[in-house]
Amino acid sequence: MIDHLTIRRPDDWHLHLRDGAMLAAVLPFTARQFGRAIVMPNLVPPVTTVAAARAYEARIRAALPPASRFTPLMTCYLTDGLDKAELERGWGERVFAAAKLYPAKATTNSEHGVTDIGKIRPVLETMARLGMPLLVHGEVVDPAVDIFDREAVFIERVLAPLLRDLPGLRVVFEHVTTAEAVAFVESIPENLAATITAHHLVINRNALFQGGLRPHAYCLPVAKRERHRLALRRAAVSGDPRFFLGTDSAPHPARDKETACGCAGIFSAPAALETYLTVFDQEGALDRFEGFAALHGAAFYKLPPNQDRVSLSRRAWTVPATIEAAGGHLVPFHAGERLAWQLDAAAEPA
Repeated sequence: MIDHLTIRRPDDWHLHLRDGAMLAAVLPFTARQFGRAIVMPNLVPPVTTVAAARAYEARIRAALPPASRFTPLMTCYLTDGLDKAELERGWGERVFAAAKLYPAKATTNSEHGVTDIGKIRPVLETMARLGMPLLVHGEVVDPAVDIFDREAVFIERVLAPLLRDLPGLRVVFEHVTTAEAVAFVESIPENLAATITAHHLVINRNALFQGGLRPHAYCLPVAKRERHRLALRRAAVSGDPRFFLGTDSAPHPARDKETACGCAGIFSAPAALETYLTVFDQEGALDRFEGFAALHGAAFYKLPPNQDRVSLSRRAWTVPATIEAAGGHLVPFHAGERLAWQLDAAAEPA
């Protein structure tokens, strides 16, 4: 049995850091584990300009713990009226690492998102020419479509036609949750990759209703049937470079989760790497963990892998039940539960 594992420092290719006091509270949990992260732009107002991205990056860097070498990778929030020249300038000045497509009203702070993919066709053509990655929240918002089917329908209505029309466009299908999404990514030989969250590898939709309504298991895309969870686990541990780590860690104060109309999002950052490693351990795939966590994503984004390393040991520990943040508290994924693996030499953030 392997009880100790050392790998290159991983990256998180899908992360929500929020802003202000919340940013200061949650950022250290990510910075202690990951070398880089793709930071989501769905602030209020959203990050749609080079100036806004530079300012947000500065706030993130100012909130980092002393001596941290964590690098935030900024993204542009696509809207119906986004100026393609601004997007190209941000890419050329190495401010934007990618652009994010939120279908309007699909998830948290997506009200300014894209209402029709056709409205941003010039922007997408520009991105294809530049080689700039497009990050997609892959769900339709048609109220006639069942919430558990919205990802599969998005593939049929939006993603498959988009890749057919713009085969040079580089796309990351973020936080995939279905067997259909896994099969679609596997069917496209080039220019399409996918991130997989830690929580979608662990829970299925039953977690929402175990012993009552469980708001801290609610995320978007929502967790699906068990067969989909198993398909995600197979893809994650397969060694296929098209699949890589993206936590989609999304903090919300407990008061905003535990309410009549609670927010979508799971705060997984405090135990992200340990959760992923536990899955790979359970699947007998520890030898493929470094690729998924530290190599595949960097290769897709055409960045070098991190040179420093992190180590994890088989050592039981308990995830905090709550974490103080922004005048309230957060409930992390696995709150109060025991995990078998722990990151070494990683003091908890103050």
